[in-house]
Amino acid sequence: MPSLTFVLPHWLYWSTLLVFPLIAIWLVRRQHRRGPPREPILFTAYLFWVCAGYMGLHRLYLRSWWGLLYVPLFCAVVYCNSEQRESREDVSRTGAALEQFQTALKGAQPIDAASPTADERAAVAKAEADIRRAQAESEAAVAVHEGWRSRSRNFGLVIVALMAIDAVLIPGLVRRRREQRAGYAANPIGPEPVDVPQQGTAEDPTMRLRSPFTNWIDRMNGAIGEYVAYWAVISVFVYYYEVLARFVFNSPTNWVHESMFLMFGMQYMLSGAYAYREDQHVRVDVVYTKLSTRGKAIADIMSSLFFFIFALTLLWTGWRFAADAVGNHETSFTEWGIQYWPVKLTIPIGAALIILQGLSKLVKDVLLLRHGDA
Repeated sequence: MPSLTFVLPHWLYWSTLLVFPLIAIWLVRRQHRRGPPREPILFTAYLFWVCAGYMGLHRLYLRSWWGLLYVPLFCAVVYCNSEQRESREDVSRTGAALEQFQTALKGAQPIDAASPTADERAAVAKAEADIRRAQAESEAAVAVHEGWRSRSRNFGLVIVALMAIDAVLIPGLVRRRREQRAGYAANPIGPEPVDVPQQGTAEDPTMRLRSPFTNWIDRMNGAIGEYVAYWAVISVFVYYYEVLARFVFNSPTNWVHESMFLMFGMQYMLSGAYAYREDQHVRVDVVYTKLSTRGKAIADIMSSLFFFIFALTLLWTGWRFAADAVGNHETSFTEWGIQYWPVKLTIPIGAALIILQGLSKLVKDVLLLRHGDA
């Protein structure tokens, strides 16, 4: 298989983080307006075809067992690539040995070419024999390497041909699968599905309280939380590329891991306030769960002092940390050289959002004490 040399440009990385969530939010809200989609979805089928068609997942999504045909072909590509990586080491080893013997031949040349001594002729003959042997080993290693490369390419071409055929057949497969699902819906088999309610989350009684001040903060943090949540979808495509490049094209990247751990770090900081709003943070419940609703509000008000000390400290130190990075236009020390200052800037921004959500929680706790859980 050919090698991939793609390196993610910085502008594409930052623009994807900015634009992709907007597109995802628009698609999700449009689907909500249209109602539940008819399964299977043509877009989803083509998405599987693009992202994992080499393993036949688009066929399996459409309940077509012909998708299993792709699996042995893909395994063959992976196996040939692994053998190709090992044979590359033999090519390097034999090539280095050949160069070493060629250097030895130059050093064994007689001082007087017209009348070489017996020892000099023997040294030259030995060096030439070593070169011939090393040349044969090097050619054999190259032949083995090219053989595995050719097999991998041939299996890959078969997969590409099957995917090209399925690209034309997918609309018809989706249509027939929808007709089958419609027949199943008209004649259901088995018991009705039962919804199991979630436990242990969203149990904060203040979540039901509202005020103009808290509504503004809750809506803002809700919008930001939804925005950065779609970054997780980006990681699916990026890690898919890494797996494909590493195991199919023998082209592992250096930028995938760095781009994703920076993205998740920013997501962690910016979504903290949203998790606080939804009562999703970890809490030590040994005593807290035994309290009444008003007792929980009193405990939250008392413990809010420690919360604001921590959050304000994070805001102050994070701002100084980010200001230095912005002033110096800091970049990473890796060969990718991505800008670090936008990443570090999310530390004070996330701290400010958490402080605002803490104020919203404090106001709700006070309202709960004054007006009860009405």
